[in-house]
Amino acid sequence: MSTPLLEQVQAALATVNDPEIKRPITELGMVDSVTVDEAGKVALTVLLTVAGCPLKSTIERDVTAAIDTVPGTTGVDLELGVMTDEQRTNLRGVLSGGKAQREIPFAQAGSLTKVFAIASGKGGVGKSSVTVNLALAMAAQGFKVGVVDADIYGHSVPAMLGVADSRPTQVEDLIMPVPTPSGVSVISIGMLKPRRDQVVAWRGPMLDRALVQMLADVYWGDLDVLLLDLPPGTGDVAISLGQHLPGAEVVVVTTPQEAAAEVAERAGTMASMMHQRVVGVVENMSYLPCPHCTAEGTDHRLEIFGSGGGDRVAQTLSARFGYDVPVLGRIPLDIALREGGDAGTPIVTADPAAPAARVLADVAQTLAGRGRGLAGMQLGLTPTSKF
Repeated sequence: MSTPLLEQVQAALATVNDPEIKRPITELGMVDSVTVDEAGKVALTVLLTVAGCPLKSTIERDVTAAIDTVPGTTGVDLELGVMTDEQRTNLRGVLSGGKAQREIPFAQAGSLTKVFAIASGKGGVGKSSVTVNLALAMAAQGFKVGVVDADIYGHSVPAMLGVADSRPTQVEDLIMPVPTPSGVSVISIGMLKPRRDQVVAWRGPMLDRALVQMLADVYWGDLDVLLLDLPPGTGDVAISLGQHLPGAEVVVVTTPQEAAAEVAERAGTMASMMHQRVVGVVENMSYLPCPHCTAEGTDHRLEIFGSGGGDRVAQTLSARFGYDVPVLGRIPLDIALREGGDAGTPIVTADPAAPAARVLADVAQTLAGRGRGLAGMQLGLTPTSKF
């Protein structure tokens, strides 16, 4: 029999979200039973998606805290169970919304998620660091952000986000992205390997399959922004991305020197060949603020890697495509930027006042606030008759 107190408890449970799926546990069928005795003690069973759910302690804490806020309750007796195969199948149906399997949600016409692919012509320019810091900066600005570490061979994003040893939860054939303390969700091929040190030695078809799996078989929920950290160059993954996500917009990362700028132009050109719009250039390792002059209050920049690379890429791509490709930001060299990536504490959260963090936050704000232009994008229109 339903009582006013039981109804209040059920309403409180509806405010508890599964930490991986980000939807109410009541909506997901995770609350198996709830009773309230005459003394006000609540007894309930919550079903975990899998027995080894990595965040079960979080669920236990959040459920207990929610019930404790209900006036009249005197205690909580919480039992954690595990869903049956049938219940997991039903859950997968709820999450997929009846859509066909292996359908990429971000490629659908009604998708409201902004997709940015972070590309570079060559390795070693800090593309992954830029991706991670942009994701955290956007999350700090209130956006729901997901990251796909599509750098199949050089997957470093999980370590930079502090979740290198985490593994995603699987519900039937649906994969949950790994949550991070910042609220950013991430998936990487590194998380799907049996061992962290295992080498990925794949070629074209396998790379394409891995990319599709991370886009279509992962439950991303309602994201505002999805960032993809692409491998350097113009190879299989860049081509596959263009085929599966032609509406993705591309940010090209380079460093100031000529050698990096020249190959960065190729990465931008590849994106345009795949009918993707290049929205800007980020010049990383742009300069080193002179420590002596900074201490004296003057602005003296040491251009260790030369200068002008970002401007050259932007100007070349603008002329080549016929629309403006701006330099979105010039990120200075900063030891804290490197240290934050190694420690899993990116600079935009560890030291948001640092010059590099401020530039990255500005770039993130510019990208997240962009409108959806049609210039440079394929509309997918095919004439059916002649006038």
